[in-house]
Amino acid sequence: MNKKELVDSMAEAADISKAAAEKALNSALAGITDALVKGDKITLVGFGTFSVVKRAARQTKNPKTGAPIEVAAKTIAKFKAGSKLAEAVNVA
Repeated sequence: MNKKELVDSMAEAADISKAAAEKALNSALAGITDALVKGDKITLVGFGTFSVVKRAARQTKNPKTGAPIEVAAKTIAKFKAGSKLAEAVNVA
């Protein structure tokens, strides 16, 4: 599912226009992004938790040549599924 399909699904489920659904989705995504940029954690009970994790610099090898490669430290966004989401996905 892509963003357009998600907007269509939201609009139909909430009985609102596609423009309103897209505005709501964009607002939610912007709110999550802003919170993560500040280093906050976002918990949506039953759905999951968004958080920020710092990865330390490390050294690895190029699999083709075996030459060492330095991987810089970075901050990444992380998502951990909540119990209800994990349960729903694990039905199959």
